[in-house]
Amino acid sequence: MSDAQPGIESVITQYQEFLNPGLAALMRFGGFGDVEDTAQGCIVRTVSGAEYLDCLGGYGVFSLGHRHPKVIEAVRQQLERMPLSSRTFFNAQQGALAQRLAEVTPGRLKYTFFSNSGTEAVEAAIKIARIATHKARFVCAVGGFHGKSMGALSATGRDVFRKPFDPLVPGFVHVPFDDIAALDEALTPDTAGVILEPIQGEGGIRVPSDTYLRDVRRLCNERGALLILDEVQTGLGRTGALFACEHWGVEPDIMTLAKALGGGVMPIGATIAIPEVWQAAFSENPLIHTSTFGGSPLACAAGLATLDVIHSERLDQAARDRGEQLMASLRAVQRRYSDTVADVRGMGLMIGVEFAVKDVAELTINGMARRGVI
Repeated sequence: MSDAQPGIESVITQYQEFLNPGLAALMRFGGFGDVEDTAQGCIVRTVSGAEYLDCLGGYGVFSLGHRHPKVIEAVRQQLERMPLSSRTFFNAQQGALAQRLAEVTPGRLKYTFFSNSGTEAVEAAIKIARIATHKARFVCAVGGFHGKSMGALSATGRDVFRKPFDPLVPGFVHVPFDDIAALDEALTPDTAGVILEPIQGEGGIRVPSDTYLRDVRRLCNERGALLILDEVQTGLGRTGALFACEHWGVEPDIMTLAKALGGGVMPIGATIAIPEVWQAAFSENPLIHTSTFGGSPLACAAGLATLDVIHSERLDQAARDRGEQLMASLRAVQRRYSDTVADVRGMGLMIGVEFAVKDVAELTINGMARRGVI
């Protein structure tokens, strides 16, 4: 709409003048030079009146879609009672969500630390592992992504994010993903833990071989290292199972969650640990690691509603079924354009397309945006 154009330009100018000029230029180049206004389900609407089919889903944030009514209602009701915790009394929402997570996560995961993001959840996992084991060395994967704060970035295996901030936290070693021999060699007696995504997200939707995660679990058991699985992107149904590690029957010692846990409405992170690890970390000082806003009543209300929706609507099964359909269609495209499309891979609705020709990915994103697809 023509009368909306001044509003669009003023917002873009604010980005250029007060936020991030480079990001503003990148968004415009990518075909996203508009201003989001409302969203519902899988549709995002902009102030210019355009509608977009959101296939990206905030990298896993909107696994329930935008503004799911049950999550919105749960947050609305909690907002009218108590949005933030006083931090002096027990909080029912936080207790209830911690219990639900203990019930639905695999294996013996039981105790939860709540934060506000996946990065914070990984930071908590690193600290818990260090204090529980009295060791400070971690083995991670090349291409892995765990966040951009100093500890989480040290675990991240992507130089584009790491190198500008060198030197990072010492003690983090990176080996090729899905290479059990390299991991075996890297595990030393002073290793606190192995930090992995079950399926690499930003690393290119890398699905491991069938035996890899089980072999990692076995090596951690043999060497006395903790297995920390980062399910921030893969967790809560996106891959066709409630948690991606369940595809291989692997149970971690520590798991991190975020993104979809807030139902696309509230930010929340969670770090869940098995009892002996938690007790070793927190028994002497229960305030050794805390968060002012982590696990707010609003966020926990959203988390509880999210778990209810995933269960009642069988979203993990839906992701599996729709993912099979989408993968079949994309692989048909790959066969037709094999000189351009190198690979199609993923699990459930966590799917990636790898192009054989430089810059085609960027051009494809731009072209899809022009056609109303994110």
